[in-house]
Amino acid sequence: MTTQQWLIIGQGDIGLPVTNMLAQHNLSVTGLARRERSHYALDDNAHFMQADALKLSAEQLKDFTRIAIIVTPDDYSTSGYNDSYLAICQHLATFADKLMNLERIIFISSTGIYGQNNGEWIDENTLPIIPERDASKIILLAEQALQQGFGNKAIIIRPSGIYGRERLMRLRKAREGQKEPIAAEDWSNRIMDSDLVTIIAKVMTIDAPKSLYIATDYAPVTTFELTTWLSKKVGETLPEVDNEKTSVTGKRLHSNIPLAWLTYPDWQAGYQDILRHHDDG
Repeated sequence: MTTQQWLIIGQGDIGLPVTNMLAQHNLSVTGLARRERSHYALDDNAHFMQADALKLSAEQLKDFTRIAIIVTPDDYSTSGYNDSYLAICQHLATFADKLMNLERIIFISSTGIYGQNNGEWIDENTLPIIPERDASKIILLAEQALQQGFGNKAIIIRPSGIYGRERLMRLRKAREGQKEPIAAEDWSNRIMDSDLVTIIAKVMTIDAPKSLYIATDYAPVTTFELTTWLSKKVGETLPEVDNEKTSVTGKRLHSNIPLAWLTYPDWQAGYQDILRHHDDG
């Protein structure tokens, strides 16, 4: 039986915690990044490989049984997405027939690839997928490169908007005394960053994962409702409806994440946690 070896490509705000979570479950895991990383779990299970994913060889990868790709671009331009998401997936796909020990390869994509923007409901079976933004088109191409190379070994996780105790854009907006009017029905979706870490670790370790996960919580919410709720919680001016924006926008995502995997199954639970950690303002 092949000894399980795990590789996490990308050691940022999501990749590093995934590496540590797997190590803490007594799995032998390697975190890969171009620049030096620290803050690894204090045990013998987590290792660091300093390397450029675009220069990896089949020889370097041949012992890994499960790989996750959790990267972000150096800059959020079309070329930045090309040089990260797409280039890495295309490069790894060229080794598909040489990685005999590989059981699954997981790619952290984005629900931004869904171009719907009229309040539609989206689920794991929604087709066709027609991205609007150039960056989203590139992310979809990256998914397809892995699927074409690795077939059913490729697993896609599409997170919605990631928020958390250090990702506070909505809370900062709620604290503003002078708020711009907000459209009444602009739908949004989110996933707590710590829950996304759990989801990735689960998909890497369970026996029979799905081929696609919509990594979002169970409660889409309009920007207006969310901002109103947060503004009340922090005792700040409530937003007003923008009466010039009457159309329904955004999308509503059906999560297919098992409820038991989520510590924060809806945005209220998530923001209650954030407010507890930021109640000093």
